[in-house]
Amino acid sequence: MPFLLAPGPRRKPSAPPLTPPPSRSGGESGPSPHRSTFRPDIEGLRAVAVLAVLAFHAEIPGLAGGFIGVDVFFVISGYLITGLLVREAISTGRIRLGDFFSRRARRLLPSAAVVLAAVAVAGAWLTVPLRRTDLEYDVLSAALSLANWRFVSQRTDYLAAGHDQSPLLHFWSLAVEEQFYLFWAPLLAVVVLCAARAVRRGRAVRSVVALVTGALVLGSFALSLHWTEDSVSLAYLGTPSRVWQFGVGALLALLPWHLLRGPRTLRLLCGWGGAAAIGWCVVAYDASTPYPGYAALVPTLATAAVILAAIPGRGERNVQGPYGVGRLLAGRAPRAVGRLSYTLYLWHWPVLVLAEARLGALGWPARTALTLAAVLPALATMRWVEQPLRRSRTVSELPRRGLAVGVSAIVLPVALALVVGTATLHLMGPATPVDVKGLPPGAVSGPSLLARTAEASAGDGPVVPNPAQARKDFPPDRDCQVAPEVTRSPECLFGAVDSPDRIVLLGDSHAGQWFSPMLALAAQRGWALQELVKQGCPLPQLAVDSPQLGRAYRECDTWRADALERLRTGPKPKLIVIASLNRYTTDRQLLTAAWEKTLKPLRATGAPIVYIEDTPVPGTDIPACVSGAPDGAAACAFSRAEAVPADPLARRIASGAVPGVRSISVNPVLCPGDGPTCPAVRDRILLYRDDAHLTNVAAVVLAPRLERLLTDSGALPAATAPATPAAPAAPGADGWTELLRDDFEGPAGSRPSPANWQYDLGTCYPGCPAPQWGTGEIETMTDSTDNVRLDGRGALEIVPTREGEQWSSGRIETVRSDFAPPPGGVLRIEASIALPDVTGPKAAGYWPAFWTLGAPLRDGYTGWPGVGELDIMESVNGRDTVFGSMHCGVLEGGPCEEPVGLTSGPQACASCRTEFHAYAVEVDLGAREVRWYLDGRVYHRVSAGRMDAGTWKRAVDHGVFLILNVAIGGKLPAADGATAGPATEPGHPMRVDQVTVKVKGGEGGGGSG
Repeated sequence: MPFLLAPGPRRKPSAPPLTPPPSRSGGESGPSPHRSTFRPDIEGLRAVAVLAVLAFHAEIPGLAGGFIGVDVFFVISGYLITGLLVREAISTGRIRLGDFFSRRARRLLPSAAVVLAAVAVAGAWLTVPLRRTDLEYDVLSAALSLANWRFVSQRTDYLAAGHDQSPLLHFWSLAVEEQFYLFWAPLLAVVVLCAARAVRRGRAVRSVVALVTGALVLGSFALSLHWTEDSVSLAYLGTPSRVWQFGVGALLALLPWHLLRGPRTLRLLCGWGGAAAIGWCVVAYDASTPYPGYAALVPTLATAAVILAAIPGRGERNVQGPYGVGRLLAGRAPRAVGRLSYTLYLWHWPVLVLAEARLGALGWPARTALTLAAVLPALATMRWVEQPLRRSRTVSELPRRGLAVGVSAIVLPVALALVVGTATLHLMGPATPVDVKGLPPGAVSGPSLLARTAEASAGDGPVVPNPAQARKDFPPDRDCQVAPEVTRSPECLFGAVDSPDRIVLLGDSHAGQWFSPMLALAAQRGWALQELVKQGCPLPQLAVDSPQLGRAYRECDTWRADALERLRTGPKPKLIVIASLNRYTTDRQLLTAAWEKTLKPLRATGAPIVYIEDTPVPGTDIPACVSGAPDGAAACAFSRAEAVPADPLARRIASGAVPGVRSISVNPVLCPGDGPTCPAVRDRILLYRDDAHLTNVAAVVLAPRLERLLTDSGALPAATAPATPAAPAAPGADGWTELLRDDFEGPAGSRPSPANWQYDLGTCYPGCPAPQWGTGEIETMTDSTDNVRLDGRGALEIVPTREGEQWSSGRIETVRSDFAPPPGGVLRIEASIALPDVTGPKAAGYWPAFWTLGAPLRDGYTGWPGVGELDIMESVNGRDTVFGSMHCGVLEGGPCEEPVGLTSGPQACASCRTEFHAYAVEVDLGAREVRWYLDGRVYHRVSAGRMDAGTWKRAVDHGVFLILNVAIGGKLPAADGATAGPATEPGHPMRVDQVTVKVKGGEGGGGSG
């Protein structure tokens, strides 16, 4: 918000000057458009702006348009700051940026720091842990003047729904203003330098700056209109779409209004007309007003009119007059509120939000009382922080002192936020993804969520996922739940993508939450899964508005029509599964007609159609609630009546009124019994990731129940394997039991099976415990088919690519992490691989690998190398050699001689780049050794005798997951004498013909899966 005050009223000199100041030719180059005389009416106008905002936030009836107070502030700020800078430029021939930013720093930042520090500390007491972590991130972004972009990113993410409002949301406007002036003041300084030698410097500076400002105003306003149409949060909170309002104020300061002699009647009408327009906006605007857009013109131009009405003309010193609006605004009471406006704006919103965090939702009388109570800390901050620093001669004497105060005011809240946030993260536990393969099996039927065998093991303990994990526990469907602005889903095929048979999952995000169980059901039958899902888009043909776009959701209508057309013209699905939020309208007749318009073309496909009844909608942030009640999740139960209303479509299907469509429901287990509430947690499973969607963990646990419901309905044939993990297949004639085999069959350019493989992305695991994957490699891992793809001939290709100086490559892991030898038995992991066919300088930095890591690393990525790493095949720099290694023990030295590990050393293989060769490792618990094979020949062994029993057990006696990747650069290629450089040639793939995992012997022969 713009709260840098104009210079205060000056004392009258004891006697008039003996001689008048020298005149300037024409008068147009005098030292400042609109002089430096204090404008008490503008101080009063600030009061109008802040009171409008406070009334809006207090939710006082009839004042829903009070948000336009921010627009008023922006215009005032543009007028005052531009006038200040231009006066300095005309008087001195330059703009001292150090002085300018020093003044702003000591005026604005200390008070903001006090509020941010108070919020950081109060948040630790008044908010639940998960909300606390969000709050500390808000403190960081607010302290760094980036709050608006943080809130833009959050409010354009539909899948991040259900979060409580931030007590620092109002800092978005402060961030917009600071970002604008970080750009505006240097720009004016450059313009002044260019015009410094002009004869009529005042005219030159004003003319050039006015032209620049006019261009910015037009461009910014056009962008605001565009963003208001496409993304309301970006338009409202984004700096570029607000620049034009500062620019309008700047034009007031730049144009030669002071040379005009306007009729007082015209000034009077101008001022009162502007004031009336501001009042009309406060009363007439509300949340449904498309904003900012064209609607923002009214308060912006109205504010300009009020300011313009009191700009002195030629020969005038004061034009308030007895009847002007400026006279009213310049009264003692408005000016007192105006002086307090900055600190009052800072304090009122945190008081409201933190009070509601503790007390629950409040009505407008209570919110008004809390807003009035915020006057006390606002007065204290103004009296003991803002004014002393602003008036301090010591601080204001040198610009660097003011800047030092500003830097300190940034560092304090940042440090507090980091301390509180780190402690909270430690309290909540890891936010790393949950390994769904380790989940207990879900019940096929009955009142319990988990199977009886799993219920006992669930017992007491932490919920899964924990609240931090739940917040991010989305279906692993990449970008297939398309965003509001997208009008067509990508192909989004998963599983057996080359199969002619497929399940189609169709609907909004309430359909998307069933991705994982539907993929499992498809994979068991050798089918593909196609996901056609759009965020916030009702599957019934209803016309709705998009909260993210702030207007009619036309993209939804286009997407829905396209999806239905694709189903009509594409291969006939084996099953169409539909789901949708059932709250887009309360008009049942309208909803019935809208569903029929969608179901008619779906029935025409001839495929079985199953509607999954909408799941409970808690309406409150469940992970946040559970984080504050880890031992009493019952406190987070929510109203059944509100969360599970009657589902009109399900009732019509049950009555036989919708032929060709079956309906199933898992709500009896999500909200069991007939009591007044529904649970947030069942059998230690946290059910919801926000206020409306299931966690992916809950969906996975529900897979067996969904399969039974679908098969019982006759829509889905029974699979040859059940939905839950069962006893492994019988051993073959050779005694081996196969746990995994992937021959990478599929169309050229398609992805490897998501049932078997998942992607590592970026340059480190989530949380970045080891940047550059801990090895110093330089590539960024992606899930692009440019880097990871099937070749259409039964092989996987992992291809390093380069764009400019940036390398990209691929790294995939098995979804399963439970590949382990049975007690006393053997685990064998094997792959047929052809190394990248490149050598010499063109291969410098190439580092292909096939390896395993211990499963415990998936739970926080800690404990390396103690939990074990087996490098089955590595090769560097295109040499005709390969090697295997074992890592274990401690980071430096120890029994595994870290960080090198127990390595085989280079093994010659002249044709490994041009032909496929078989690489394997066996973990033999009976023989107590690990063996490495190349084409069936043992070339390296590590026995348990090389280390103590505890190190051996921690390294090998547990599940592992497999990794295939091609790295570029890093410590190992460098140690071999080559690093990636300009001569390194991209585009040479590592090809993998097949991967097999099997076990043998022992007491069960089936591994830990």
